[in-house]
Amino acid sequence: MPLRIVVGAQYRDAALSVYIKVAALAMRPEGCTAKVSVLAEYLGLSKSVAERGLKDLTHPDEADGLTEVVTTRRTLRGGRGQSAHRVVRTAAEDEHFVWVPVRAADALSPRLLRLYALIAYAEARNQPLAVGDLGDMLYHHTGKKAGQHLGARQAARLLDELAATGWITVHARQGLQGRHAYETHRHPLQPVQLESTAPDIHDGSGPDDQAGSLASREDPRTDRPVTRAGVGGGIRRRRPTGSRGPGHDEKRSNTNGPQIAQERGDLTRRAWQVLEPVRHELPAVRPFLLRRIDAEIGRQLAAGAGMERLTARLTARWASTEDPRRGDVGRWILGSGLVRRGCRLDGCESGTTWHTGERCHLCEDIAAANRDTAAEEQRPVPPAPRPEPPAPVRPPTTWLPWPPPPPDPGPAPTPDEREQLRQAATPAAVRQALAELGAAAAIDLYGRARVLPHLTTDQHDGGTPA
Repeated sequence: MPLRIVVGAQYRDAALSVYIKVAALAMRPEGCTAKVSVLAEYLGLSKSVAERGLKDLTHPDEADGLTEVVTTRRTLRGGRGQSAHRVVRTAAEDEHFVWVPVRAADALSPRLLRLYALIAYAEARNQPLAVGDLGDMLYHHTGKKAGQHLGARQAARLLDELAATGWITVHARQGLQGRHAYETHRHPLQPVQLESTAPDIHDGSGPDDQAGSLASREDPRTDRPVTRAGVGGGIRRRRPTGSRGPGHDEKRSNTNGPQIAQERGDLTRRAWQVLEPVRHELPAVRPFLLRRIDAEIGRQLAAGAGMERLTARLTARWASTEDPRRGDVGRWILGSGLVRRGCRLDGCESGTTWHTGERCHLCEDIAAANRDTAAEEQRPVPPAPRPEPPAPVRPPTTWLPWPPPPPDPGPAPTPDEREQLRQAATPAAVRQALAELGAAAAIDLYGRARVLPHLTTDQHDGGTPA
C-alpha cells in the first residue's frame, strides 16, 4: 500500500480497507470485477461507506493529481451494465510503501487498520513511536472536528483496542528513551470474537455502522394504536367472546422464518451471509445454537478466514453428508460444518491450499510419512538366525619370552675357586666370559682389573660385546 494513502488526511479510513481489497482482487488475471456491494460484504462495511472510500481512490488527488484506483465501466452489447473493472496505480520505484496483509482489512475496522499500517511502516523503518505521534497521524473525518487530529488520548484507546485483537504486541517501556515498543504480526496471535454491534471508532458520540446518524428520541408509535378511555386513562381491551369467525381456529405464528431470527439479533449480517447454503434449515435451529454459531463465525472471521471461504466450506460439507438432515442441524454446523480441517498452515483447507487450489505440501509430507510408517509396521519380520555351535576350546598356547633369557652360569664359585680362576685367567677366557655371561658376570668372576682392558665401547654403555 502506498504510504501516501496511510498518512494522507484527504483519504478516509475506509479508503485503506477498500484499496487493500481491490489491490488483492486485481492481482488475478481478470483484475478486480467485484461490485461495490461485494467489496462491502468482504470488508464488513456498509455499501455507502465503501462507496465513499472508493470515491477518494478513483478521483484525482487535489495535492498531486494521482488516482490510486483506475475504474473502467463495462456494458454488454444489449445495453445492460456490468460490474466495473478496477486496477490499482503502479507505484514508482522510489515511492514509500508499507506491506499490509489482506486478512487485516477483513478483520479490523478501517481506523484500526490505519493504525496498524502506521505501526508496520515505523517498524520496517526502525523509527521509534510515541502515542502522541500516532495521534497526530490519525484524523477526524466526520462532525465538527473533521480534518483535525485525534490526539494522544484517543490514540491510546485505539492502541489498547488494537492490541486486544492480537494483531500487535505492545512492549511497555522497552523502546527508545522509555517509549513503548510496538510489534506487528502477519496474523492475530489469538482468535478474537466479533461483537454483533459495530466497534466504537472514537470519532463521535456513538458507532457509525451504517453511515447514518444516531436517533435522539424514541418513536412512540407502536404496531397497533391504543385507545384510551375514561378519566383514569386505562387501556380498553377487547375481551374474548364465545363466538369465533371463520379462520379463527388457526393459530398465528410469530416466527416468520429466518428473517425473525435475524431481527431478534441471533445472527449478524455477516453470519447470515456465511450460512446461505443452509438458510432453509435455520428456522428449525434453536436461538441458543444460533448465537453460538454466530460467535464461532465471528471468531473465524477475526482470525483471518474470509466469508467466501467459510461459505464454500459449509457448501461442500452440506452436499457430502446426509446426517444433518435427519438430526440436529445446529449442532452439525458447530461440530462439523464450520470446523477447519487440515494441517497447521493457515491457508490449508482440508488438504488443499485455499488461495491456489493446489495440494498442500505439508499434508503430502505427513501422508507420505504415515504411509511409510504403516508399510514398515506391515512388513513381515524375518525369522531369527539359528545360533551357531560354539567353537572348540583350544588348549592355551605357551608363549616364550622375547628376547630369550641369558644362559644360566651355574652355581657361583667359592672364594678360593674364584681366586684360582682369576690367577689362571687368560685374555681368551676373559673375552669368552664377556661374550657368554656379560660384563657384570665376567667382572664378578675375574675381577675388574682383568676385564676392563677387554671391554669395548658398547660394553661400557651396557650393550653386548661385538
